[in-house]
Amino acid sequence: MGNKPSKSDSVSQTTTASSRSEESLNEKYAYNAAADKGNKSQLADYVHLLGGLKITDEDEEGEVPPGNPLSNNVYSNWQSSFTADKRMLLAQSALAHNTIESVVAKSDLETVVKDQYLFNVTVDTIGSPSFFNNQKSSGRCWIFASSNVFRTHVIKNYNLSPDKFQVSQSYLFFYDKLEKAYFFLENIIDTFEDELDSRLIHYLLQSPVGDGGQWDMIVNLVNKYGLVPQEFFPDNAQAISSSALNYILTEKLREFALILRSMLKEGASLPAVGLVKFVMIAVIYNIISVALGTPPTADTPFTWEFIDKDGNYKSFETTPLNFYKDHVRFNAEQNFSLIHDPRNDYDKLYTVDRLNNISGGKPIEYVNTEIDDIKKVAIKMLKDNEPIFFGSDVGKFGNRVTGILDTTAYDYELAFGVGLDIQKADRLKTGSSQMTHAMVITGVHLDPKTGKPIRWKIENSWGDEVGEKGYFMMTDEWFNEYVFQIVTSKKYATKKSYEVWKSKDYVVLPYYDPMGALA
Repeated sequence: MGNKPSKSDSVSQTTTASSRSEESLNEKYAYNAAADKGNKSQLADYVHLLGGLKITDEDEEGEVPPGNPLSNNVYSNWQSSFTADKRMLLAQSALAHNTIESVVAKSDLETVVKDQYLFNVTVDTIGSPSFFNNQKSSGRCWIFASSNVFRTHVIKNYNLSPDKFQVSQSYLFFYDKLEKAYFFLENIIDTFEDELDSRLIHYLLQSPVGDGGQWDMIVNLVNKYGLVPQEFFPDNAQAISSSALNYILTEKLREFALILRSMLKEGASLPAVGLVKFVMIAVIYNIISVALGTPPTADTPFTWEFIDKDGNYKSFETTPLNFYKDHVRFNAEQNFSLIHDPRNDYDKLYTVDRLNNISGGKPIEYVNTEIDDIKKVAIKMLKDNEPIFFGSDVGKFGNRVTGILDTTAYDYELAFGVGLDIQKADRLKTGSSQMTHAMVITGVHLDPKTGKPIRWKIENSWGDEVGEKGYFMMTDEWFNEYVFQIVTSKKYATKKSYEVWKSKDYVVLPYYDPMGALA
């Protein structure tokens, strides 16, 4: 591959190149401030690109110092301007003793009324946020969100109390970890000819068994392993705080990846590699079992017993697969994702390269849809008493304590003199936003005059000590900006969306695309 320059040579070359580049830019864009004084045409052609950036007359008439403009003279001018603005000084004082969020949060009557927990459309049945619905220090939100959809159907099917039933999240968590580990080793074998420091290998090694996931990964899991009630495989200390387990698994899988790559580069046969891979995954099984406990297999018989709301005792002999098919009676495979990704063409089916949890499982599938059409589907589902699995970027413009998600409830411009103006498509392009959390929509408040949505009710998975006893609220404005996905079915989707999904005509996004983020 040739000799690489030394570190000192590299620094010298970089510095020289940087200096030449700066000189070139200075020469190319230099202008005579005195000659252009008062001439506002200089930026006229670019005003439409500036967004919320304000260029004052003083800015236009001043002269940008050559080279790096950050100097004591510049700082002195900026400081004088800052201290002359009493609003800036007040904000500075407030932020010295309070969080930014608390200072910029609005408390006017209009905001308080808009953000109330009041909804005129809610699903009739939903499991209680108080009953085994706290993911705690784990990234299992997608498993909890889907579990809350599944348990709703069991509660309705058997007249159960909403605060007395939940499916086991740890059961799905166990097999997801194991399947992801196998999927990772398969990818390592498939890419052994790629350089170890390539972008692809770096991506594969980064988080091979992370906690996050997507709806289609749930479909893969329940189709292969089914479901069990919570009492048959409850959470333990490692399930509710998964970082230590993830560290052990990731370190071991990276070690295994290097072994497999070395074997293949030295010409090992595929049967030999396959045998080693099988032994490796057995080691991973043992690690996960030690940490999470040993779950039933998909065909292990168990007796499910319960007393319904009317006091009637019932029991069923079943297995995890049969429990899912016969007692949940919700066909996850017939439900699919509508996404809102304004970067890409609508009414097309997207998938993401090398994104899955089960080798040979169904791919991740997204039908890209206009946001207003997604809302129409969601409203139809809620009116038909169907809770909705959805993915969003929950860390933006929200309050974990109150559970209120509202883009209009925070005034950054009042405190900092500038707002946050980057749009949804640009946030995706620049890594500012992506799906980070899955929850369940359980209601909506519609304007009684227009029928348009005003706010949406959410069941979260952070326990009942946050929000409104475990429920959150998002405004319709927040939905526009930070909701990326809902899961629906043929019954509620438009004919066009359903046909796009059934076509299986994929546009494949690269593995590093933000739509590959796992909630």
